[in-house]
Amino acid sequence: MRRPYFNFRRYSRLLSVVLSVALLQAGPMLAAERIFLSFLFLERSIPIRDLELYAKEGRKSKALAPYLGYFKPEQQTQLRASLQERLPLNAVAVAQFLYTPVGEALLKRIQQVVRTKSGQGSFFALRSALILAAKDPEGLTALSVLRHFPNAGVQVDVNTALELLNQVQTAVKTTNATVNAVIQQSKADPQADSLAGWSLSQSGLYDWERITLENLKDDSEKRLKYTGTARDFAADLYFPTTASDTPYPVLVISHGFNSDRTTYAYLAQHLASHGYVIVMPEHSGSNGQQIVDLLQGRAQDVTDPTEFIDRPLDVSYLLDQLAQTSIPDPRFKGSLNLEQVGILGHSYGGYTGFALAGATPNYKQLQQACQTGLESSLNISLALQCQALQTADKTVDLKDSRIQSVVAISPIGSSLFGKSGYQTIQVPVMIVAGSADTIAPVLPEQIQPFQWLTTPEKQLVLINNGSHYSTGNTSASSPDVLSALGTGDGPSPLGRYYTKALSTAFFGRYVQGQEQFAPFLTSSYAANLSREPLTLHLTPTLTFPAAPAKQDS
Repeated sequence: MRRPYFNFRRYSRLLSVVLSVALLQAGPMLAAERIFLSFLFLERSIPIRDLELYAKEGRKSKALAPYLGYFKPEQQTQLRASLQERLPLNAVAVAQFLYTPVGEALLKRIQQVVRTKSGQGSFFALRSALILAAKDPEGLTALSVLRHFPNAGVQVDVNTALELLNQVQTAVKTTNATVNAVIQQSKADPQADSLAGWSLSQSGLYDWERITLENLKDDSEKRLKYTGTARDFAADLYFPTTASDTPYPVLVISHGFNSDRTTYAYLAQHLASHGYVIVMPEHSGSNGQQIVDLLQGRAQDVTDPTEFIDRPLDVSYLLDQLAQTSIPDPRFKGSLNLEQVGILGHSYGGYTGFALAGATPNYKQLQQACQTGLESSLNISLALQCQALQTADKTVDLKDSRIQSVVAISPIGSSLFGKSGYQTIQVPVMIVAGSADTIAPVLPEQIQPFQWLTTPEKQLVLINNGSHYSTGNTSASSPDVLSALGTGDGPSPLGRYYTKALSTAFFGRYVQGQEQFAPFLTSSYAANLSREPLTLHLTPTLTFPAAPAKQDS
């Protein structure tokens, strides 16, 4: 049976846990002994024992059965599984996460459904229960949370819980319909078979070596003006060693949140073999080490709001150093073409590429989205985007005219930039989306922004059944926190295969300016590359209206 474009279970695993906690938010110790379920004008209390027996044995007591009747059989099956599913997070990790803006936004979301019977202290009771549950020998499960809820009575709004579930189902339905339309529009020309057998995923003819630049320190006037502090970071350069009569073209690879410069090392090696110098900065304020520091108590937040400024400045600083030959390596002098640079970014790195290419923040749009949608949005990346509001008082020009083309893989920024922000980008853009992305959902974060782009050269690439992480490699320095929240499948060899081929074609066309790469940026070539279970689809245009999305104010 063919899998759906956007898997309900994969997307709603975290929400299922939320609903599980909602239905089982009490325990037999000093916690609540009864749960008070309210639906419309009705309210009924149910013994905790009845709920535990349902979770572990499937028994439906007379008191519980009427409420379970509102769930479809498959939803009941999913609910029971999620009640006992253990999240591999320790108490320190949970505590650190729940004290961040992202974690607090999640708690406020749960609080819509679960409250103390008195209505007082619900937020703090939830946080306490989750932290204590993570210390429980059973681990962090919905059942362990209910054993540690520190209140004599818990009020659960079943109507709101069902509304949340309906939101998920509606989002899945709308996404699947839109993804299906993209697939239909990207159907290959059956007569265009001349590229069959060609694969740009094969290594090129250039030898290369990796050069690590340690202890980079940007204390430039621009950095200090915009962020108030200097920036220490490192970078890797992948440098062709095969002789060339002309300067090597330069590409930047910007890693995502909770990642590092090794995540796309495979791609850097591949592109270096095709004659590019690859520049890979380590964004020290949003890498895997930053999350390790958070979980171990050495950092106060998942990332500093100034990271939205710091990341693009990292790239510009590195290009400046290469251009000024400030890096003491004679091989760089006169051997780099820094007039037209391409950038590939994943997730937060996609934002970085857009910002450098000229996308402008729309803080009015972002503020509205954060005020009205943060606690109800199914878009996890919105919580991160909302942190940029803390930099709204700064007038910052992050555009770097050297950036002349962008490949953005699972990018974020829909609410931060809005329609007007994307329309200021006038360089070639390729957006790569995974239909099963639960971090940066395909419809609001990739398909809608693609339609907003007005640059004449653009492509939308859809990896059907692809997740947020399908195109990268696992990073040893990045804690596996997000996967515990049900963020989908991890890295895929097929995703890397597609990324090597399409990035080679895109940068060959728009950085090197070679027309012979144009046929490789077509739906026909994507169809030739495509393999199950992650099928590949490419289209330069979308003529259908996307599902409703928030517009600029």
